[in-house]
Formats: sequence, structure tokens, C-alpha cells
Amino acid sequence: MEIPHADMGMWQAWYSGNTDHLAAVYGGPSNYRSNTVAREFFEVDKRRAGGEELRMFWGQQPSPGQQAAKLHVPIGADIAEMSANLLWADVPTVTVDKDSTDAASAKTTQAQIGRYLDDRGHAKMREAAEATAGLSNVYLRAVWDTTLRPRPWTDVLPATAVIPEWRWGFLAAAIVWRELAPLEDQSKVWRLLEYHTPGAIEYGLYEGGVGVLGMRADSLAAHPDVEDLAPRVDTNGRQATGLKRLLITHLPNVLPNRTWDGIPGTAPLGRSDFAGIEPLMDALDESWTSWMRDLRLGKAKLVIPQSMLDTDGPGAGARFDLDKELLVTLSGLLGADTMKDSISEIQFKIRVEEHEATCKALRRQILSSAGYSAQSFGEEGNVAVTATEAVARKEESLATRGTKLLYTRPALIEHLTTLMMVDVRHCGAKGVDPGAELTASWPQAVQPDQEATARTLSLLDSAGAISTFMKVKMRSPELDDGEVLAEVRRIREDGPSSVPAGDPFNTGGGVVDDEDPDGEDDAVEPGSDEDQDEADGKPDLKAA
Repeated sequence: MEIPHADMGMWQAWYSGNTDHLAAVYGGPSNYRSNTVAREFFEVDKRRAGGEELRMFWGQQPSPGQQAAKLHVPIGADIAEMSANLLWADVPTVTVDKDSTDAASAKTTQAQIGRYLDDRGHAKMREAAEATAGLSNVYLRAVWDTTLRPRPWTDVLPATAVIPEWRWGFLAAAIVWRELAPLEDQSKVWRLLEYHTPGAIEYGLYEGGVGVLGMRADSLAAHPDVEDLAPRVDTNGRQATGLKRLLITHLPNVLPNRTWDGIPGTAPLGRSDFAGIEPLMDALDESWTSWMRDLRLGKAKLVIPQSMLDTDGPGAGARFDLDKELLVTLSGLLGADTMKDSISEIQFKIRVEEHEATCKALRRQILSSAGYSAQSFGEEGNVAVTATEAVARKEESLATRGTKLLYTRPALIEHLTTLMMVDVRHCGAKGVDPGAELTASWPQAVQPDQEATARTLSLLDSAGAISTFMKVKMRSPELDDGEVLAEVRRIREDGPSSVPAGDPFNTGGGVVDDEDPDGEDDAVEPGSDEDQDEADGKPDLKAA
């Protein structure tokens, strides 16, 4: 995993925007090129650069005496954030297949899943999506502690903290490791390793050094940060989970993996949004730095003769007050007509248009290569557009969103199933069926324009080409058929009566007589002779 971890370290530098990390990756004193195991990665990068040596802006050391003024444009962080927003701006709808369990369990299971995806759960999944876009993959771990929360929750593990074991492309086991706080001897590094297998977790506390795992400690109580684990494990450091599955779920960004072709065990890891665009991001930083350099060098400068300087005496130096409004002409060499000409100005050109065009072209190419539309990042401004125009402008971003959902959906369902199993086994959840089949659907990224939808429905209704059921379905596509039928009934109940107002006998009236608007000449008490016929000697009003 050292070569993939070296790549992830590079992507982490672009994602975090840490300029010291970027300098270290591409040319600093502790750069990754000194790592012989990871040399294959740099050979690939050299081929990208098109030369024998790695030619990157961030790998160049500043000249002696020159100011270190390199600037970084955080476009990597922007890409990762946009990816997370496209996927997790809204919570997906997770439903229980009613054919996979009984009705009562389906209802309680659905309610419990909603609790897993509350604000905390939603925020965790968005966090995982942002890390996945930058580092190519991430891991979701189900954890529980009833003294903190009554139900299990999601813990996000970075890709570099997990050593996976695959079986037919699926995660079969995993080692999770982390460094602990140093003790008295600062030269020693303490690490905790967790070996996750279906049904058990084996813990190991190791005492080593930088880059060296070291020896395994006899007991977990040897370090105060993990001594609370000692009572939970057996003599071999194993803790039974009570579940016949892993507590860890792997979430890749997108596949296939083009980055580590030929390296065993790396195919399922996923592909970062930054893969292949590192030289472009480096060129954008170089262009932006050059632009700011033009501004710095373009500051106006004055060249004046030494005789115009004010002195405080021999050895005290000389100065020129730029804010002084009154200058006295000097006799002799500098007369009244030559003082203005004796002061010269130096003003270098600031190439604003050239730099702006270059940066904009690089930015567009970076976003396109990463799979996003420039319009998703505000390139077209904030002018109001219809939903159809928004979809057309953001088509590339929406296609990338759809691709990522293909990998996010099964991982989310698998993780939610694990949470339900933990909830039932360790948190005492009642009425939750972990064996129920789940489906997840995401809301539309671009909501339809309500005004355009209303016009379309009005035209279809005028043409008699649409039913009330389909009108409600088009207006609210998120409703299921039962909810649509309920809405149709409410519409019919709230609709106007078929009998026109003011015409209780349904005579088709409603036309006002201009000469007798109140109808006083032939007024008849409504309903007085109803149901009477001519046999009674009175007119049949119903017939009339």
C-alpha cells in the first residue's frame, strides 16, 4: 500500500492546500522521491511532465535571496466540496421493501433508519463524500457506546488509515491503525492496530519508531489511551462483535482505477477526482503566482538625483519625502525648468488580461477533466435561469453525480444494514429488522421550475390529454402512488361544485338581465314549489 499511500499523500496536499506539504511532495528536503519504494509513482509523474526530471512549479526551490512568494489556488478543495454538495446537499430517501418483512417491522425499521440519517448522520456522510473525492476512497465504520448515544453511529476512516484485504473485489477484512500520544520517551511511537474480520476484532498495541511498527506490547493497558479496551478482549486481544459481517464498509469514489494499474490489491480502491490533473493545478498556481508577481513588480518607482535628497548631516543617511508638497528649486545644474525632467518614473506593465485568460482557461480545463461543469462553480454568474437551462449548463456535473451515486448507493445500504445489526445486538433496538431489503433514492440535483411545470400542466389540461393523477405526479414526482391518490381525493373534495353559484335548479342560468338585474319581476321563492306538478294547478318549475 506504500505507492497508493504516496499518491494519497500528494492528493491530500492538493486537497488541504498546505503549501509546505506541496513543496515537500514535489521537491522539498523530505520529498517522496527519496522513497525508493514509491519511485514508480514519480516515474509516472515524470512521464506526465514530459521530461527526465520532475518539472513542477511546486518542486522548484527559490533562488538564493529571492522572496518565497508562491501562491496556491485551492481548486482541489473546491472540487471535493462541490462533489460532496452534489451528492449530499439533501438526505436521500431510504425505504424498506415491504415484501421483505412484515408491515409493522417495515414501519419501525424505516423510522430507525431516519434516525441514523439525522443531522449528525447526514453531516458524516457528507464528510465521507468530500474525503472520497479527494483521496479516491474512504471507509465507514459502525461504532456504538450507549453511555454517549442510545444508538450506533457512523465513524469515517481516512483511506490511509486502513489496510484492506479483498476477496473478489469486496472487502473481506481490514487493519485499522492509528498513532497514539507519546509517553515519557518521545523517540518511541505507539500505534494501535485493529484487525477487523466478520464476527471479531483483534487489537494489538505496538511500540516502535518512525516508519517502524516495532514490537507488540503484552497488554493494552500499557498505554493510557487504550487501557479501556483491556477488559473487553480475551487473552489473544480479540473481541467478539456478535455479527457475521464486517463493521467496516468501503466507499470508493469512482471506478475503474486507472492510477495504480498493475499494482496488486489496488483495483477496488477507487479513483480520485485529482488523478491526472495535478500538472494542471500546478500550472494554475504558477500562473496565479506570476500574476501577483506582475502586481508586485508593477508598483510605480521614482528615480531622483542624489542632490534632491534631504540629509541630517554627514553619516546620517539621506531620504526623500514622497508626501512633501513644496519643493524649492536649486540653482546651478538643476534650474527651475529642469527639476521636473530630473525625476523619472518606472512603471512596469501589469498583464491583467493575459493572466486572467490563462487562469480561466486552466480552471475550465481542470474542472472539465475532473468531470464538472464550470457553471457549477459560478462561471456564468448568478443570473436566474430555468431548470432546463440549469440542467443543460451543468450536464457534465450531473453526469458525474450520477456515476458517483452508482458506488455510493450500495455502500450506504450496506452500512445502514450494519448499523441496524449493531443496534439490535448491542443497543437493544426493538422492532428493527436488519434483514429487510433497502432502497435509496436521491432527490433531483436541479429542481424543476414550478412556473414552467404549471404552464405545461395547463396546456395538457386544456387539450384534455392528462388526468388529475398524472398532474399531481408531474407536480410532485417524489410522492408515491398512494400519496398521489390521496392528493387527488383532496383536490376533488376542495374543488368547485358542478352546479353554478346562484343557480340552485341547474337551469344553466347565471346571465344577468340588464333591465332587471335583481330578478324582482319574476322572483320565485327558491324551492317553494319543488316536486309539485301541473296536476296541483301550479306550474312545474322543474320542467320549466
